[in-house]
Amino acid sequence: MIDYTPFYHRLREQNLDRLLSGLPEKIDAALDEGRQGLMPKWKEIIQALPKSAVPSRIDFNAAEVTIGRPKDGNGETRENIYRLLQKLKPWKKGPYDIFGVKVDTEWRSDFKWDRLKDHIQPLKGKTVLDVGCGNGYHCWRMRGSGADMVIGIDPFLTFIAQFGAVKSLVPDEPVWALPLGIEALPRELRLFDTVFSMGVMYHRRSPFDHLLELKSCLRTGGELVLETLVIDGQKGEVLVPEGRYSKMHNIWFMPSCPTLASWLKRVGFQNIRLIDVTRTTTDEQRATEWMVFESLPDFLNPNDQNKTIEGYPAPQRAIFLAESP
Repeated sequence: MIDYTPFYHRLREQNLDRLLSGLPEKIDAALDEGRQGLMPKWKEIIQALPKSAVPSRIDFNAAEVTIGRPKDGNGETRENIYRLLQKLKPWKKGPYDIFGVKVDTEWRSDFKWDRLKDHIQPLKGKTVLDVGCGNGYHCWRMRGSGADMVIGIDPFLTFIAQFGAVKSLVPDEPVWALPLGIEALPRELRLFDTVFSMGVMYHRRSPFDHLLELKSCLRTGGELVLETLVIDGQKGEVLVPEGRYSKMHNIWFMPSCPTLASWLKRVGFQNIRLIDVTRTTTDEQRATEWMVFESLPDFLNPNDQNKTIEGYPAPQRAIFLAESP
C-alpha cells in the first residue's frame, strides 16, 4: 500500500538508526493484520489512481492541501480520482484539492492549524513527529512550513490508506505515515525537534504515560504541541465522563487548563504556555459527502448547544506548547 523502502533509506542516511531499530518488523506486522480485511481493496484503489497527470501545482501551505490543477488532466481523469477517493471514505481530516477534486472532510483541520502556526517554533529544517496523524493532513502542512522530514503515526489503517493515496501522487516528498501507535516507537528516542499530539490524549487511559511518551521522543529543547479537550475550571478539576461523551465511548478524561499545565510540569516539561482555547463549532466539524455519518451537530443537545447530548459541557479544545529539558 505504501513503499517504506525510501523511508528506511532516509533514516539510515540521517543516522536515525535508533528510530529504525525494529521498525520495519512492526510496520510489516501491522500491515499483515490489515491484509485480512480491506487492505487488498485499498491497495487496488491506490494503484488505480491516475499517475499520468503531472501536478503543475503543489501547495502544502493552502487551507486545501493542493496537488495538481484541473487542467493537468481531463474530465475523465478527475472523475476517476473522485470515484476512487470516495471509496476510501470516511475522510475525517482535511480539506484536500486533488487535481480539482475537492475532498471536503468532516473536520476543517485548517482551522486548528491556523490557531497554532504563528506560535510554534519554526519548522524549517526540522524533523517532526505527528502522533495520531490520521490521514496526514497536518503532516503535509508541516512539510509546507519547511520541515525537513515529517513522520506521522496512526494505528488506524483506513487513515493510512488515505495517506497512501495522497502520497502516491507526490512520492518524493519526505513525509510518511506509519501504521503504528506511539507505544510501538523505541523508548527514549530523543530525536525529534517538534512533536505534535493533537486530539489524542483524551483517548489514552493514562495522561501521564502519554505525556512521558511524548517527552521521550523530543530532543533537548524540542517543542511539544499538545491539543486536547478541556473544561473550564480551576487547578485540580478534571471531568471523567460516565459512559459516553459526545457519543464517543473512548473519552477518558478532560482536565481544566490549569490542571493540564500542572501535569505538563509534573512530568518535566518547561516553558509551558497556553496559546489557545476554542469552542468547537459546526463550521469546523460536520458531516459532508466525504463523511456521511453523525458529526458534531448530532453530538450536541438540540435544546442547549452548550451541552453534549449526554449533558456534559460542549467540546472545547486547548493548545499548549512546552519544551523538553
